Amino acid sequence: MEYKDYYRILGVSRSASGEEIRRAYRKLARQYHPDVNPGDSSAQERFKEINEAYEVLGDPEKRKKYDTLGANWQQYEQWQRAGGGAGGRPFDWSQFGFGGEPGGQYYQRTITEEELGQMFGGTGFSEFFQTFFGGMGRTGGFESPRRARRGQDYEQPVEVTLEEAFAGAQRLLKLTSPDGRERRLEVKIPPGVKDGSRIRMAGEGGLGVGGGAKGDLYLVIKVKPHDVFERRGDDLYLEMPVEFTKLVLGGELSVPTLKGGRLALRIPPETQNGKVFRLAGQGMPSLQDRTQRGDIFVKVKALLPTQLSERELRLFEELRQIRGWA
Repeated sequence: MEYKDYYRILGVSRSASGEEIRRAYRKLARQYHPDVNPGDSSAQERFKEINEAYEVLGDPEKRKKYDTLGANWQQYEQWQRAGGGAGGRPFDWSQFGFGGEPGGQYYQRTITEEELGQMFGGTGFSEFFQTFFGGMGRTGGFESPRRARRGQDYEQPVEVTLEEAFAGAQRLLKLTSPDGRERRLEVKIPPGVKDGSRIRMAGEGGLGVGGGAKGDLYLVIKVKPHDVFERRGDDLYLEMPVEFTKLVLGGELSVPTLKGGRLALRIPPETQNGKVFRLAGQGMPSLQDRTQRGDIFVKVKALLPTQLSERELRLFEELRQIRGWA
């Protein structure tokens, strides 16, 4: 069995503080994360090794045991191969600093495989880790504490239309657990969601261990682009073509909304091309405050006539002369 120097793996000294160990772990975990190195088996093994090292050095109790036993690991391995004191006097862990003074308290109850998995989360770490942090309780040494661990959080992408983001929606999701089991979950999408909104479904994530709570499921929202509206925060923007005569003489413009109806927008006489009108409170609902809504901003674009008749051309020529346009 290969000895694991967890300090060397994380690149820290044996006197490193907890914060130094934490910083080193975060830096290496980002560097070797599988998402950053897709398909790189060596990076995956390195990532696993880094996490194993932090599992020990990041836990004050495990670190203490590791530091104490590390110099005697070969002696302990030989003792393990010899049967671990089975059939005789329990192994004297006090010589390794675990039991206080020699002749102190010994723990005789065997810890089951199920309890072992609950304590260490079925990590699949190296044989070295399992020997010193998984095998001890099984062979009658010190009794490891049973730590409750919260289940893993999961993310599920959900795509919605702008109309669904406006009014809210429902989805029936088909989820597959890590063990391959499938289940269906009906979820509600609240009005006002944006690109990147995360909706928490409490207790719908992974199972906890050792009595720990279940993790959560987070719905990550993606809003599809819209044919008419451009969304900016809770406001909606659109550009509408308007007959140039309506801009000159005034009139009404029918504006679509996400509610399904239309609004009448009054265009005052002599409106300039490109002017923006605001329809207050007709935009997206606020995700934080359902009583608040954004606005709709309408930019008018002059629609110029084509294929003019001779009379229309004469009228434009007359207008040019009246206005003194060159």
